[in-house]
Amino acid sequence: MMPSIFLALFLPCAGMSVVFLVYMCLLWYAARHLPEITDPVKPVTGNGLSAAELEKLPKITGNELGLATECAVCLEDIESEQPVRVMPGCNHGFHLKCADTWLSKSPVCPVCRNKLEPDLFRSSETNPC
Repeated sequence: MMPSIFLALFLPCAGMSVVFLVYMCLLWYAARHLPEITDPVKPVTGNGLSAAELEKLPKITGNELGLATECAVCLEDIESEQPVRVMPGCNHGFHLKCADTWLSKSPVCPVCRNKLEPDLFRSSETNPC
């Protein structure tokens, strides 16, 4: 009777000790042999528009905008007297400061992801019409 109680208590403890040692060996192996993740966040690239390129984009006021009266960048209403930046091609409008901040980081429309091509800015430099 005594050896069966001893085995009933000893075997689970020994089994858990073996599992713990295997787990520790796996952790050690993973730390030594797996590649190190340096930065999982996508870095911000400097592909945005310059100040000169931003000035070439069309500007209107809020009352000329039409039906869409919410800025998709800051999610606030565009008042009738506020300056608005209009994206060429898709004609989406945003607060001037919101659009300039967005476009200085990424040259795409915040709503439809329409990319502003560099040809748009070159054609106005070579052809002043």
